[in-house]
Amino acid sequence: MDELTERLSAEQSVEVGGPEPTLEELHTRLTDIGTVFVKFTETRGGTDLGIRLDQEASDLSGADFDARTGTVHVEGTLTLNGDPVRCIADIELATLKGVGRLALVETAGA
Repeated sequence: MDELTERLSAEQSVEVGGPEPTLEELHTRLTDIGTVFVKFTETRGGTDLGIRLDQEASDLSGADFDARTGTVHVEGTLTLNGDPVRCIADIELATLKGVGRLALVETAGA
């Protein structure tokens, strides 16, 4: 396992990342695009990851985007420095911040 992957496997602070980290952009990415950006803020300069959203594992039911309240639970996969990982994060809509971690995905033959 890569050293960065290992560091990000512990639960830590995250925020909405990407080129336009707004509530509106997050909503569009969650409901239409299917890719979200999660930024791990406790690394030098932050680590901004693009996540292919797993719609079945993610949960938007606790979110009221119009009122800007509640929490979204997002899960999705990516490859980080050669490691297949799942990003798991809970993000508060009011602040666009929350907690998250990476989990190594076991692959066939591994």
